[in-house]
Amino acid sequence: MKKTLLALFVAVSTFATAQIQQNTPPQINVAGEGKVTVIPDEAEISIGVTNTGADAATVKKANDAAIDAILKYLKGQKLDAKDYQTERVSLQRTYDYDKKKYNFVASQTINIHLRDLSKYDAIIMGVTDAGANTINGVTFKTSKEEQYKSEARVKAVADARKKAEDYTKALGQKLGKALMVTDNSQTYYPVMRATALKGYMADAESTRETLAPGEIAITANVNISYALE
Repeated sequence: MKKTLLALFVAVSTFATAQIQQNTPPQINVAGEGKVTVIPDEAEISIGVTNTGADAATVKKANDAAIDAILKYLKGQKLDAKDYQTERVSLQRTYDYDKKKYNFVASQTINIHLRDLSKYDAIIMGVTDAGANTINGVTFKTSKEEQYKSEARVKAVADARKKAEDYTKALGQKLGKALMVTDNSQTYYPVMRATALKGYMADAESTRETLAPGEIAITANVNISYALE
């Protein structure tokens, strides 16, 4: 009885699979990419304050004083309060194997959303004078990100359709309607990294240009399945 039921189940499953395959229309699956290259007009700047010493309270106090000065400076520059915020705060005990003693390391990170790149040098010099001693990275962005993403998506679909048309023409067939669309887009922004601000201390009146934002690429990737006619 069990063998009969198993054989019946296999037969039904095989028939169902065959029906699905028979009902699946001929199709072609292609990938498309769209890219929009723009000049950035904003930046995310991650700065930090780090102090090391033998006493936890002392290094924390030094860090707190520097952070307070930095926040007051940013407020004085008329930056919107929502455009700068604390990201990480830590106080750790470390061991110096050379001197065979423990030290404490206090650190805090602040992220600044700079909406006007012309203020970049002034902001970096200002936070340095206030007590920042590390810069973790600068990420260049655009204020019209959603607009450019939309343009990139349209280009990605056009690219996918062009590929599909090329293939179907070579096969001697016609391209039908789109059956499935999968968005595979991922946003990536190049990050300029540095580890310290000690070497940055340039003359405030210097005419040297210290920022080269270049261009950023907004890309969209899509997979589209088309029916073949």
